Amino acid sequence: MQVTLFSFGYKYGLPDADTVWDIRFLPNPYYVPELKDKTGLERDVAAYVLNNAKTVHFLSFFEPCLLSFLRIHEESGREVMRLAVGCTGGKHRSVAIVEHVGNIIRDHAIDTQVFHRDMEKE
Repeated sequence: MQVTLFSFGYKYGLPDADTVWDIRFLPNPYYVPELKDKTGLERDVAAYVLNNAKTVHFLSFFEPCLLSFLRIHEESGREVMRLAVGCTGGKHRSVAIVEHVGNIIRDHAIDTQVFHRDMEKE
């Protein structure tokens, strides 16, 4: 199965995806002055997003659920899945989560492509 996993910003509209996850409940680096102009690809922004209690708790159940979800679809013959993760602007939280989760999916031998739809938008 081929998985396309991508980030997006809700303020730019909903994406064309099979499944969408809203992570706007996670702490937002946009409100931290030294992180505001960076992206979730940068180490300090990713650390801010991934290393807080809310994210750790969320990922503790999201990761196994997602892997099970993908395996069930794969076993049913699904060849392609488009998965989207959204935050407000698509620059910080969703980017960091997509990069992190993409690595986990790949570690489980699922062919995964990652991109960031709105990361460069203002």
